[in-house]
Amino acid sequence: MSVSMNKDIEQIRAAAQQLHGAISDAAAKRGGAVKTDIEAVGQQAKAVSESLKATLGVQNEATKTYLKAAVTDLEAVQKHAAEALHNSGQAFQASIRQTLADARASVQKVSEAVAAKRSAAAGKTRT
Repeated sequence: MSVSMNKDIEQIRAAAQQLHGAISDAAAKRGGAVKTDIEAVGQQAKAVSESLKATLGVQNEATKTYLKAAVTDLEAVQKHAAEALHNSGQAFQASIRQTLADARASVQKVSEAVAAKRSAAAGKTRT
């Protein structure tokens, strides 16, 4: 079971990395296509957040701490993506920058959770 849970967290990390990439790509675009991409980003952030929440119950405490922080960052991604949809000009750019920063932070937290999970597993195999 722990092997599948490790894979689940790693799949969630890959999804968070894809989310970050999608935001980066959207930020580089101009025009109406950006708003469509940002709307999709908000939905993708919600899906990744829900996946993280679903795995929380089977994690050790250190891993949970990082995953909970990642969920908070993903909720901020959703909030700032929604703000970007209603903004224009400099306010839009600021919302996009904040969305990207939140996504980057969530990827970092999920990566830290993966490391904590691996560390805990390594500690169990040595004893």
